[in-house]
Amino acid sequence: MRVLVDTSILSAVYRRREAAPGATLAFAELVDQERVVLIGAIRQETLSGVRSSGQFRKLRDRLRSFPDLPLKQRDYERAAQFHNTCAAQGVQGSSIDFLICAAASRRRLPIYTSDPDFLRFARVLPIRILSPDGTT
Repeated sequence: MRVLVDTSILSAVYRRREAAPGATLAFAELVDQERVVLIGAIRQETLSGVRSSGQFRKLRDRLRSFPDLPLKQRDYERAAQFHNTCAAQGVQGSSIDFLICAAASRRRLPIYTSDPDFLRFARVLPIRILSPDGTT
């Protein structure tokens, strides 16, 4: 089964000097098994803020080995619905986070993330979270 990998994991693995060993090991396994998928917004978030053009190109080229899930109109509509559902429960999130949730939910893919916001979303939305410690 494919796994939608969130920006928090990609940043930990590729952009931080001291990535969490658990996150790196699990990510490496997903890469070896060719299970990693992204959406364009995750790719954009991961590349944003890279200061040097050389680092940008290197990271861009690494990320190009992972396919993007094609998004459809209903993904954006469901993301808005997820936003409204969460807001009604007092749970806040970004538009991109809800788009990630919508894309993963429609395809029944787990989201590999270390961002604690997704744990809050999972209490309200039909999503599955794979955390760096291996729990879902």
